[in-house]
Amino acid sequence: MSGADLRHLWARLRGVENRVRVAVAKRRATDPAPDDPYRGLYLTDELVERILDSPSAAWSGALPAGDSWADEGETAPEPDDRLRLPRLAADFELTELDVELLLVALAPEVDPRFERFYGYLNDDVTLRRPTTGLALELCGMPLAGDGRFRLAEGAPLSSLLEVAEPERPWATRTLRVPDRVVAHLLGSDAPPPALAELVREAPAPRSATAPAKRLAGGLDAGIRLVHLRSADGSAAQVAVESLAAGGFGALVLQPQALTEAPDPAAALAAAIREARLRRAGLIFGPLETVEAALRPLLRRIVAASQAIPVFVHGASSWDPGWARESPVSIAVEAPELRAQEWRDALEDAGEAPRPEHIEALTPYRLGPDQVRRAASVAARLARLDDRAMDTADLRAGVRAQNGAGLERLARRITPSVGWDDLVLPESAQRALTELSLRARHRDRVLGEWRMRPGGGRGRGVLALFAGESGTGKTMSAEVVAADLGMDLYVIDLSTVVDKYVGETEKNLERIFTEAAGVNGVLLFDEADAIFGKRSQVKDAHDRYANVESAYLLQRMESFDGLAVLTTNLRANLDEAFTRRLDVIADFPMPEAAQRRALWDRCLGTALPRAEDLDLDFCAERFELSGGSIRACAVTAAYLAAEAESEVGMPEVIAAVRQEYAKLGRLILESEFR
Repeated sequence: MSGADLRHLWARLRGVENRVRVAVAKRRATDPAPDDPYRGLYLTDELVERILDSPSAAWSGALPAGDSWADEGETAPEPDDRLRLPRLAADFELTELDVELLLVALAPEVDPRFERFYGYLNDDVTLRRPTTGLALELCGMPLAGDGRFRLAEGAPLSSLLEVAEPERPWATRTLRVPDRVVAHLLGSDAPPPALAELVREAPAPRSATAPAKRLAGGLDAGIRLVHLRSADGSAAQVAVESLAAGGFGALVLQPQALTEAPDPAAALAAAIREARLRRAGLIFGPLETVEAALRPLLRRIVAASQAIPVFVHGASSWDPGWARESPVSIAVEAPELRAQEWRDALEDAGEAPRPEHIEALTPYRLGPDQVRRAASVAARLARLDDRAMDTADLRAGVRAQNGAGLERLARRITPSVGWDDLVLPESAQRALTELSLRARHRDRVLGEWRMRPGGGRGRGVLALFAGESGTGKTMSAEVVAADLGMDLYVIDLSTVVDKYVGETEKNLERIFTEAAGVNGVLLFDEADAIFGKRSQVKDAHDRYANVESAYLLQRMESFDGLAVLTTNLRANLDEAFTRRLDVIADFPMPEAAQRRALWDRCLGTALPRAEDLDLDFCAERFELSGGSIRACAVTAAYLAAEAESEVGMPEVIAAVRQEYAKLGRLILESEFR
């Protein structure tokens, strides 16, 4: 605490002490006789006299060297908005009477003598804080006058002063200044541990994006309530940058922390008071996570915008029924913001951000907190092996932020294949490359360049892989996921399709909702089972089946992620789905040259091969898909392991015969020669 702050506060408390002396003198004039048998239950006149004559020890050693204590007759200095008490009065719109009442309640918190003073004046040694009646008396206000309403609930002083013991008559209720307010007036800005768990002070950003600068101008113009919409959680960071650019600090309050508080209403009041004490703005969200029980508190948060800037954010639009006042609602679409978040997070983690890292990371849709955690995980992975951080570490950090909610509805696959493992015709390769580049650059094309179509279409990328079983559709989806540094989530249709009306749509909605918070590729295998054609309505079953297809049409359009549909029967898909697809890749049966490459890839380099192994013969004679060739290679390997020999033509021919039998195909001796 500065010497100027201390001198000012001490001078104001000297004024309170002088009024206490006057009140004590009046009380002693009407004191009962000295032989009162109950004298031991309260302070004697002699003890009060000694207390009045003794100087306060509360300030001993608190002033800097060279400063002197204020004389007893010194008047309070002129207010200075650089001093904490006048600044507090200005920020909370306190009148001079409010300040005096606050000082009366503050006195026993900083000077123990006032505990005895107030016990004597209350005629009760157990009441060591001022009562409402005593506070008004010391300020020269009648009990039934206007001063009474300065202590009422909702008055400006109610944020800084607690009126305790509501069961007592109003005049005998005690006043208490919260510890946080006392600490603030004494020069401390550290919140108590309970409050630190509730609100988080967002660090000041190194720079501000264009949307943040625009909002900062709105703060200068007096706009204090803003709603930011963002599907990827970047709205909170825009709010932090806007407040910093406008000269405010930023306190982040999350609905979950408010829900877990023992008394949410009291916790919210403390959070709002903390923001006002720090001259900071309050950031609250995401709104979609606000439970119904917290809706009344949302109205209080909106009302706080009368005193401080308030930013609420979420992925959904603002509902006018949430509060009487509607905020300024703005959609946040700033791809460059995500790149800046990664730069700041990597620097905070002790790593120098490189351009190739930023380029590889911008496609991920992470919130500011997730970005910081992912960068921290990546930095620790690199330090674990005592090497420089690479893109693989960053992608591992991103995958670590994926929640487990989607894994309950889908099978998670961490990709272990790459482009070199694919053997596809050129047309299919081009389609996969296009799918990958669309996923990488969708923020720039659809956001920055505003190529986003209308009709509520999201930023998702939808692809269809069509071809016979075993032609590489699922593996291709895994390769695309690996190229993007994401996990592959294979949707289990058994958990989706339900015989009861409306349940399939609910299951799909749960999948899409969970997928919105995951950086991964959704794979709907055998998609024609749920994305089939709509039919002519002949009975109730047809009508509900068409409702299911219509729901899927609109839900896939609004999806913001990356989804791949696979089917063996492309003609069974509804034409409306086909029109909404971004990429369609056909997977034909491999030709002889491709089969030769597949045999070589599937047998690998570690497997011992016999000299009689003729892969050209296998590729030319056996028209098999890639999946079947893979199955034959594995079967041949097991046969060689059992015989403790190398893999040769006998093992391969036996494996092919077994695969033909499994597929129900005729085994012609001429084909096997």
